[in-house]
Parts: sequence; structure tokens; C-alpha cells
Amino acid sequence: MKHSSFITTMIALSLSGSISVNAQKQPNTKFEPLVAVAADSSGYEKFRFGGYGEMIASFKDYGINRFAGTSNGSSKTHRNAISIPRFVVAFDYKFNSKWILGAEIEFESGGTGSAIELENSENGEYETEIEKGGEVALEQFHVTRLIIPQFNVRVGHMIVPIGLTNAHHEPINFFGTVRPQAETSLLPSTWHETGIQLFGSLGKRFSRVDYQFMIVAGLNANGFNRDEWIAGGKQGFFEQDNFTSPAYVGRIDYSGVPGLRTGVSFYYCRDAGSNSDKEHTYASIGKIPVAIGTWDAQYRNNYVTARANITYGYLGNSAALSEANRLLSNKSPYSRLIPIAKNALSYGGEIGVNVKTIIKRNCPVIYPFARYEYYNPQYRGQGHATMDRRLEVSQWQAGVNWFALPNLVIKADYTTRQIGTSKVFGKGIYNSENEVSIGLAYIGWFIKK
Repeated sequence: MKHSSFITTMIALSLSGSISVNAQKQPNTKFEPLVAVAADSSGYEKFRFGGYGEMIASFKDYGINRFAGTSNGSSKTHRNAISIPRFVVAFDYKFNSKWILGAEIEFESGGTGSAIELENSENGEYETEIEKGGEVALEQFHVTRLIIPQFNVRVGHMIVPIGLTNAHHEPINFFGTVRPQAETSLLPSTWHETGIQLFGSLGKRFSRVDYQFMIVAGLNANGFNRDEWIAGGKQGFFEQDNFTSPAYVGRIDYSGVPGLRTGVSFYYCRDAGSNSDKEHTYASIGKIPVAIGTWDAQYRNNYVTARANITYGYLGNSAALSEANRLLSNKSPYSRLIPIAKNALSYGGEIGVNVKTIIKRNCPVIYPFARYEYYNPQYRGQGHATMDRRLEVSQWQAGVNWFALPNLVIKADYTTRQIGTSKVFGKGIYNSENEVSIGLAYIGWFIKK
């Protein structure tokens, strides 16, 4: 199946489905999670505190390394994993009706936190110091000045709303036990940077355009690699982020059809090489521009929830960058896997049906769902670079979400990945990967005053 035909089909389905149900009752908004949309200052007078969290157990039939050296990809074995991917606390505080402080702190699962230092007194070598157990990240910390609904300003550390998952990353905004892998295989997740944002809403509630425009710290080309494309370029290893080449981010969402929200986003950094740890790392190879464009949509009514998304990215000078990154210090905190692709691509869609609306009487809120994703961080290389087919994945997932409470969901799903193929159905050229997962997630504002 061609990429273009899948994309066309997903867009047509999302639009035709929304038009056919205009007369249906509006979606039940009581299941909406923490609102990440800019000017959400309603529902509390002075202060609110909440958060979200996830727990997952997975049972897998493949080994931990698809690149272990065998010609078949992942080894066929059995292993289990259990984790708490994230625990997030959030709060908003109104200094007054126009000035608002917001923050989110994320506690990530596993691992040991460490601090990276660049010892310029020792020939510019990297030093890693183990400083704390557990990893803690300041995901958001910003001050908002509300002016008028059409124009407002925010300054600080904010979510970069590129793609469906980053813009709507809370665990009730996707059906699977883990975040959609199509986007998280190419982009940082959750992607948050420091800068300034302009935002506003034009039009009425169900016929409006919401926009965001941001200038934030750009990506660091030191972190670009074969497996994750530009995802590893998100800054944060050091106490200060390089701002030599800022990034420009825009997002527009349209909600002109009841139940439908569809949006596009873009990201552009003129020279990610200028944000490198050492200023002369890429001086001899020229600029390294990064451009990303996305489209995504969600449709909800009382009966069905459907989502779809497309991400396409461009990285300039990728061949020369690959060679430069291959020569990075062994002590650096970055992967040196190459070649790095010039283009990356992902797309996917999911649909779930609310069983309660069909059975009705004494039935809990249960959503059986299915999702398809294609993702390839090595979609196209520059020049004669050979792209690694082991990173091309066609993935199906099916499962169920049980909303035990409006803000508490229990999830179970089965995932099968075909490695080395773009076909929606059919076997890849490497061993497939299959897993069964169960999870629990919650979200909500616990205190409002």
C-alpha cells in the first residue's frame, strides 16, 4: 500500500465521519483531562493542583536489541517488563485575573539521574556525575499574561505542540498503554523548551481557530542519530540551553464541526549545529537546518472516538552531520549511531467505540479500539547513504480501555510489529515483534480553590 493512499484515506475518513454525525449529541466532556490549551483559566478562582500518572506491565516475545548483529533482527525469546513511565504533578496559580503561573514536574520511571558537565579545562571532555536516584524533569514552568481571547502572551518553559502526542500527551488522550510510537520514534516526547509564546482563539466555541506561535531554544545536532532521528537533540543535559539558533514553532487548530478538532503544526530551526555543545563541532560542514510539518485530527461523539496523525521531517546536510557525529567523544552523552536520515516519516490512526452507548443499561464505559501506525526515522538518506530497514515499522494494535471512573482508566492491548516493510498487511523482512500489555492511568485536578 502506498503512503499517499493511506494518508488520503485517513483524511477522508476523519472528515466524512465528522460531517455525517453533525446532528448527534455533543461529546461528553467529563472525560477531558488536564487542558493544555493556552488560555484555560476557567474552573478555579485562585489555585488548582492535580496531575497524571501511568503504570504498565508488558509481556514480550522478542529480545531487547534489534541490532544485536543477527540477520533476523530481534531474537525470538520471552521476557516481561513492568514500569511506571511517568508521574506528573501540576499546578496553576492566579496572581490576579490576568497573570497566571503554571508548572508541571515529571518523575520518570527507572534509571539513575546524572549531571553532565563539559570540562573545558580538560580539553573539552565530558564528565558524568551520578547525583541522584530517579529522574525528575521540569516539564512546564511559565507565566501567562491574558490580554484578550484573540491575543495572549506566555513566557517560560512550555510544551512544544508539534504533532498529536506532544500537543495532547496526557494518558487519556490515546487508547494504547503507551504513547503512539509513530511520533515518539521521531520526536522528543514530551517535548518542552524555554522561550516565548503568542496564542489566542478566533471565533466561537465550535467554529473557532486556535493558534500558537513560539520562539524557543532550538535542537542540538549533537543528539541526532540513526534510531531516533532528531529526538535525541532536545537540550537539557546542561544547566543552560544554547539559544544561538532558536526554533520557530507554530500550530493552528480548527474546530468548526461539532466533535471535530483538526490541526497542523510546523517546526523550523535554521541551524541546529549552532546549538552544539562545542561551537566549532560543525563549523566545516555548514548549516544544519531542521524542518518538521504535521497534521492531526480527533473526532469524538457519544459513540466513537477517532484520531489520526501524519509527521514528515527534513534534516539538511545529514551526510556530513553523520560523519561529524561519528567522531564525537566516547564520553559524550549522545548516541553516535549513523547514518542520520535526511527525511523521516510517520503516520497512524486509531478508532474506539463506546460499548456503553450500544448496550446502555448497567454497562460500564468501555472502549474497544484498534490502531495502525507506520514509522520510519530512516525514511530517506542524503546522497549514497544506506538507510537501515530495521527501523521501518508497520504496526497494528488492538485492545480495550475501561473507564472505571471518569478520570481513571484501565487499559489492555496486543501489539504486533512487522519490521522492514511499509505494507499495512504482510510480513517484514526481519522477525516480527509481539507483546501484550496492561496498564492503569489517571488524570485530574484534585484541588481547586
